[in-house]
Amino acid sequence: MKLLNISVLIALALSSCATKKGAENGGDNSKSEKPVNTQVEFWLTNGDKSALLQRQNVPMFFNTAMKTGTTVVVDDTKTFQTIDGFGYTLTGGSASLINGLPKAEKAALLKELFSTAGNGIGISYLRLSIGASDLSAETFTYNEMPAGQSDPDLKQFSIAKEMTDLVPVLKQIIAINPKIKIMGSPWTAPTWMKDNQAYRGGSLKPEYYQAYARYFVKYIEAMKAQGIVIDAITIQNEPLHPGNNPSMYMTPEDQTNFIKNALGPVFESAGIKTKIIIYDHNADRPDYPITVLNDPAANKYIDGSAFHLYGGNISALSKVQEAHPDKNLYFTEQWVGGPGNFAEDLKWHVSTLVVGATRNWSKTVLEWNLAADPQYRPFTPDGGCTSCLGAITIGKDVSRNVAYYVIGHASKFVSPGSVRVSSNQQDNIQNVAFKTPEGKIVLIAMNTSASPQTFHIKYNGMVVTTSLPAGSAGTYSWKSNTRSN
Repeated sequence: MKLLNISVLIALALSSCATKKGAENGGDNSKSEKPVNTQVEFWLTNGDKSALLQRQNVPMFFNTAMKTGTTVVVDDTKTFQTIDGFGYTLTGGSASLINGLPKAEKAALLKELFSTAGNGIGISYLRLSIGASDLSAETFTYNEMPAGQSDPDLKQFSIAKEMTDLVPVLKQIIAINPKIKIMGSPWTAPTWMKDNQAYRGGSLKPEYYQAYARYFVKYIEAMKAQGIVIDAITIQNEPLHPGNNPSMYMTPEDQTNFIKNALGPVFESAGIKTKIIIYDHNADRPDYPITVLNDPAANKYIDGSAFHLYGGNISALSKVQEAHPDKNLYFTEQWVGGPGNFAEDLKWHVSTLVVGATRNWSKTVLEWNLAADPQYRPFTPDGGCTSCLGAITIGKDVSRNVAYYVIGHASKFVSPGSVRVSSNQQDNIQNVAFKTPEGKIVLIAMNTSASPQTFHIKYNGMVVTTSLPAGSAGTYSWKSNTRSN
C-alpha cells in the first residue's frame, strides 16, 4: 500500500484567536501555533476505487483554537462495549475455494486476510456453518441417517465432511492468528430430528431436543480435538426463514424451550463453556430475542443475541440492549448482492454496519461469505444463494471486492479487546471510535454525502482537520491519552 499525495488540511488558529489564547496563557501564544507531537495514521478507500485501503500523508494534531464547521469530538473517558472482532462467514464453499489454491498462493492469501502485518487486514472473527449452509456445494449435517431411521444416541455423528477443506484451512488460519474467535451456526438439525424429515424448512421435534443439544456438544468437542475452539454458537441461522436450502423454522417459544430444557442443562453437565447466542436473524423482530431473554430459566444460559439486517433498522439492537443490558449483542451476517455497486455498497455497509452496528452495542460486525467463484458458486441447489458476492472472488486470479475493504477498515486497526468510546455523530460524516488494547484511538468515518467534506477531529484539547471525498471511508488512528500542553 503506497503513500498517496492526498491533501490533508491541518487546523491552524487564526491570528486573532492565537493572540487571544496567547494572552490567556500569560502572553505566550506559541502554544497555540505549535503542532502537538501526535501524528495521525490515515487510511482511505474511495467509492471510485482510486484509493483502496491506502495509507495517506500523515496529518498531525495541533494545539489550537477550534474552527467552525463539522467537528467529531472523540472522548475516551466515556466507554461502551468491548469488541470481539470483525470478519466473515467462512462457508464450506469459501473453504473449498481457498483450499484449492496452489500452496504458496494460499499461504500468501491467508496471511493477507488474517494477519495485520504489511498489507494484511487482520480478520479477527469467523462464523462457520454447523453442517452445510446454503453456500455449500451440497446439503449435509453431521448425523444424517437413511430415510425412516434415527440415531438418538448420535452413534453416527461425524465431521468427516469438514476434514477435506474446512478443518485444514482453519488450522492454517489459527497458525496465523491464534487468538481468532470462531462462532458456529447451524442451518438445520439432522433431518431425522425434524417434523418434515427434509433439509429445507420444517421444525425440530421436541422429542429430539436432548439429542440435538448433545449434537452441539459433539460438534464443539470434535472441533476442539482438531485444535479449533468454538467460542460461541447460535441456536439457528435465520429461524424465521424456512426457505433456504438448508433451513429450519424455530419460533421464539421453541427456542426458549430448547435452551432451558435441553441445551443449557446439557452444556452445563458436559462442562461446555461455549457461549449460547440466540436469534441470529433480522432486526425487524427485536421482540424475538426479548421474548427468549424474558424467560428466567432460559436467560441464565444465554450470552446474548445475534442480528442480520435484511429487514428492520440497526437501532433495534439498542432496543434489545435496553431491555436486557446485561446481555451481549452480535452482528453476524450481511450479504453483498452480486455483481454489486462498489460505491453504494461501500457507503451503506460502512455507515450502517461498521458504524451503525457498533454504535448500537454490537461486539462484532461480520459480512457474509468470505469467498465465491466468478459465478457466485458454490451454492446448494433449489434454495442456495445464487448471487452472493464474496469478500474475495477466486477464479483464475484472486480479486478483492467491497466487503474486503468494508471489514478491512475496522479489522486491521480495531483489535479484539478494543472498547468503543464516545464520538458525536454527524449527518454527513458517520463515525465510530474505539480505544485499542495497544493504546491507540481509532476513528472510522464515512462521508455519506455526494460532495467532499472537510471536518475537524477533536481529542483531548487537540484538533486536526481533514477531508474525505464524496462516498469515501477513512480510518484514523493515533496514540491515546495525548493531551495539549
